[in-house]
Amino acid sequence: MIELSPEWWTFLMFFGLVVGLFMGHPLSFVLGGIAVIFGIIGLGPSSLYMFIGRIYGVMDNYVLIAVPMFVFMAQLLTRSQVSEDLFEAMRHLFGRLPGGMAIAVVIVSTLFGACTGIIGASVVSMGLMGMPVMLKHNYDKRLSSGVICAGGTLGILIPPSIMLVVMANQAAISVGSLFAGAIIPGFILASLYIFYIIIKCILHPELGPPISIEERQAVSFKMLVIMMLKSLVPPMILILGVLGTIFTGIATPTEASGVGAFLSFLLILAYGKFSWQGLYESVVETGKITSMVLVVVIGATCYTGVFLSLGGGDVVKDFILGVGFGRWGTFVIMMLIIFLLGMFIDWLAIVMLIFPIFLPIAQDLGFDKVWFVVIIAVMLQDSFLTPPFGYALFYLKGVAPPEVSMGDIYRGSFPFWRLMELGLIICVLFPWTITWLPSLLVK
Repeated sequence: MIELSPEWWTFLMFFGLVVGLFMGHPLSFVLGGIAVIFGIIGLGPSSLYMFIGRIYGVMDNYVLIAVPMFVFMAQLLTRSQVSEDLFEAMRHLFGRLPGGMAIAVVIVSTLFGACTGIIGASVVSMGLMGMPVMLKHNYDKRLSSGVICAGGTLGILIPPSIMLVVMANQAAISVGSLFAGAIIPGFILASLYIFYIIIKCILHPELGPPISIEERQAVSFKMLVIMMLKSLVPPMILILGVLGTIFTGIATPTEASGVGAFLSFLLILAYGKFSWQGLYESVVETGKITSMVLVVVIGATCYTGVFLSLGGGDVVKDFILGVGFGRWGTFVIMMLIIFLLGMFIDWLAIVMLIFPIFLPIAQDLGFDKVWFVVIIAVMLQDSFLTPPFGYALFYLKGVAPPEVSMGDIYRGSFPFWRLMELGLIICVLFPWTITWLPSLLVK
């Protein structure tokens, strides 16, 4: 064991994390490796027993069972053609407006996010469906890219979200309360995107022209109503089946995730998309994603265990509170730290690293815990759009047509992460946007 001050341990552990990440090593192994090295050096061999206890605590957590079930639900939905039919109906419904197809992308992304909770599925699906259609109708490449990336990120905020499940577990609060608290902020962001698209395309009609008269006349009002009913009713049943059972107290979020997976399976059967190969691929992908999530959680819980044991949590807490910016100044500092971290590491590692440090600070400052966690969830959406490592940007680039460059995607996303920050400000200025529904729905 080596005797150092808590300040030195804090600096060295952060420095080791940064070096490991910039060397290109997987995040989970960087976190776990640093935990083992500093645990043995700073705490001695007894730290290994702490790792065993913390890992067992993760594996024994009933709430986290919802993660593979929600992932499985998302995998099934991507094969059910729900999003394709929904986009086609919304495209004809809003296509006559300036920027109508971009509006359709936001609405479909919102509904699809409420069904899946996984950003990769939303961005990839909308990139494959929406991008070629918008480009075919002479939509601006940057606007199209930004809309798809921003709409896809709503999946981590609008329930049922895997991120909210993990957050609730780490914050020791009800998953149902967090789900309810995130609904209005999710709709605020979706509304901001839609208003921006409308204003932008009214001022610059060439960026998002309406569909042609011939295309409008090809779909009658009766046909449009049938398309809307066929595409909207199944996902609404799924959303009500999952969130309804949670908010009415019929099922826990873990049990509701099983309901969602079962309803998704029925949806595949109803759409005639079931195949044994598709089921096999869904199970395999679910295993891969769940394993990735849990391995990162294990590495992060070991890292935070050593970090807190060596006094790092107190050092960071004393530093933030000691700056002397007051209650809201400290809040702004915490949000800036989360924003900067989001530019380099993913949401899961951020949640695991900052919650043990920031939540006690927030409680000392008198912030409502559900409100504070949802605010962090809104801020973490930025992490998917901000360069250099915005995951949504790279998801879209992987499926975008060749004429859409990475520069187009970067520049197209910029206005939308400014809108995310505007949405964050609205939720801060009007706390009831987060706290009202939990007080109404969750007893």
